[in-house]
Amino acid sequence: MSPCTVFFWPLLFALPLGGLALLLLQPDLDVDWEHHPAHFWLVLGVSLVSVALGALTNEAASRRSDARLFIVSLAFLTSAGFLGLHALATPGVLLEGKNTGFVVATPVGLLLASLFAALSSHDLSQERAASILRFRTPIRWGLAAVLAAWGVASLAEVPPLADPLTPGEAETPEFLLGVPGVVLYGLAALRYRELHRRRPAQVLLGVTVAWILLAEAMVAVAFARSWHASWWEWHLLMAAAFGLVAATALRERHQGEAFAALYLDHTLGEIDARYTRAVKAAAAEQLEEPELRRRFRLGAEEASVVDRAARELKAVEGLFQPYLSPQLAAHLREEPRRAELGGEEREVSVLFADLQGFTAFSERHTPAEVLAMLNTYWAQTVPVVLGEHGGMIERFAGDAIMVVFNAAADQPDHALRAARAGLALQGAADEVARGRRDWPRFRVGINTGPAIVGNVGTEEQRSFTAIGDTTNLAARLQTAAEPGQIVLG
Repeated sequence: MSPCTVFFWPLLFALPLGGLALLLLQPDLDVDWEHHPAHFWLVLGVSLVSVALGALTNEAASRRSDARLFIVSLAFLTSAGFLGLHALATPGVLLEGKNTGFVVATPVGLLLASLFAALSSHDLSQERAASILRFRTPIRWGLAAVLAAWGVASLAEVPPLADPLTPGEAETPEFLLGVPGVVLYGLAALRYRELHRRRPAQVLLGVTVAWILLAEAMVAVAFARSWHASWWEWHLLMAAAFGLVAATALRERHQGEAFAALYLDHTLGEIDARYTRAVKAAAAEQLEEPELRRRFRLGAEEASVVDRAARELKAVEGLFQPYLSPQLAAHLREEPRRAELGGEEREVSVLFADLQGFTAFSERHTPAEVLAMLNTYWAQTVPVVLGEHGGMIERFAGDAIMVVFNAAADQPDHALRAARAGLALQGAADEVARGRRDWPRFRVGINTGPAIVGNVGTEEQRSFTAIGDTTNLAARLQTAAEPGQIVLG
């Protein structure tokens, strides 16, 4: 734990609550300042910030079908709605005097928001999340109906929301609302703190701190004296809570999705899978950004990121493709788990070929001439083995080559493929060697049988190979062949 963290969390609790306690214990410090315009614009401004947060989180929740973010949006919208009603309680806005409905709207809204905050902190299962999202429209309309009903009942002076409460009478409902609210916000803050440890992100930290500040605001609501400094404190705590979330979300927005760190685990998995599919399709089909946006439901910025990733992937593939068998590359794209160490037993056909007389040729020529000879041979023979007959080149070893059939792809006719590949290799080599009497000639051995096919090596570096007596016998058959000859097992 860093020194900043050690001091940050105690200060977060000590400063607001300590300041409130000092004001309550020293009434002379709890100054009275009744300024109606300042109250109205402060509360209305905080309410609008919370509305904006609710709209943004709701939009992200709809776009990603994420239940947690939808519930967080309800917490913001609930607190914003009731805070807006409290702004209307400012004398001279709608009513000349105080009205209980508008006055207690803030603790009621904070309590309802604390329920949503605590619910959002749970790691919802995919089934539970889907069931919540199915009712998101009725839930939003229900919340709007509650807010409208509360406002109408307050304006119509429906008991008990009509008459103003005395200071003593007001403390009881505010305290009763505050206790469960503080508990629920505390529970939400603890769980979001654990989530932040797993996914360090500024917006997650901002939301965690916001739940704590709202809990402290509920404490201030319960004990503060109207229009005194202790009363203004909870207004400022709410402003700090929503302002902090807005600031961290804006900062995250410049780096990607603003509220991505809040998504449920299965939402993140679906996003990763969608991006993976989009990048693969963009690289394989050379898709343009408009088509990426349409096919994979991506935003403009997301499509741009996917397009850049696909271009980088193509560039990397272009560098490594010559070092990897096309058949093996396609195999790994379709089943990435096949890259793990280990293997399985399969019946394969193995072709070994090397150049008889290579050592003598090397002694008579320069290294550059030897390399030119090898590359000339491989340029003509490898396409035949790979393209026409579907072999997988397991390795080059100087003047030798090992090709495996039915290893990385199912090839029921692998024995026939291997035999035809051997004949085609010798035919291509004959064309290359025509008129070059001093060049060495290929000899080929082919064998069919069981082998362990898979990855051997370490986590850092490995090779895809076929191991077993079938492979060994193919190598021995090759040594028994004459130049230009093929020996079959």
